[in-house]
Amino acid sequence: MSEAVLSLQGIERTYAGAKPLTVLKDATVHLVPGEVVGLVGPSGSGKSSLLHVAGLLEEPQAGTVTVAGHDGLTRKDSERTALRRSMIGFVYQFHHLLPEFDARENIVLPQLIAGKSRKSAIAEADRLLGLMGLTERADHRPAELSGGEQQRVAIARAFANKPRIILADEPTGNLDPRTSNAVFEAFFRAAREEGVAALVATHNLALADRMDRAITLREGRVIPWTGIEHPAA
Repeated sequence: MSEAVLSLQGIERTYAGAKPLTVLKDATVHLVPGEVVGLVGPSGSGKSSLLHVAGLLEEPQAGTVTVAGHDGLTRKDSERTALRRSMIGFVYQFHHLLPEFDARENIVLPQLIAGKSRKSAIAEADRLLGLMGLTERADHRPAELSGGEQQRVAIARAFANKPRIILADEPTGNLDPRTSNAVFEAFFRAAREEGVAALVATHNLALADRMDRAITLREGRVIPWTGIEHPAA
């Protein structure tokens, strides 16, 4: 079995307040390259918090996060940011594309920020648009694209800097069932071809059932999910 590219071990996450809320309690997750893992559970169960900790966007009260062999929590903020930018791609429920730029430019821009030449960034953007089935839509701005096309551009953007890990928070949650299925197929295919590990939070149990495996959060702990007929309570 491949060595884990993302490991969360013993994660504790509590939000302060008049009544502190603990959402993660000894949560442990390991992902290997090329593996697409579903994260299911009811609203408020801690799915987004787990993704934020995995993406080095939030710091837990306890536990460790290891990204491609690098300790993600003992570093300075600038070092965590650099690790996140080089190793992790993010996909959200809403595409957050820049409206003034076309599909190609939305994928080129993060590569330029990372220091790539414009020529290589354009070549990579066109390759990813082809992988997403959007070659003919490269010159279209977001407003000229359907919801599913916009989300596929956002997925391509997440892959643009060749991350080792993709974290997706309800990537098809804003789409109708047919479009949701097409977007998921594009995402799954890209993860396989690019060899990344993906952790996908979703309420769509049918999609979760098609992933390599799925996990759920119960009382703050990560446990295996047994399938569509047994959703998290």
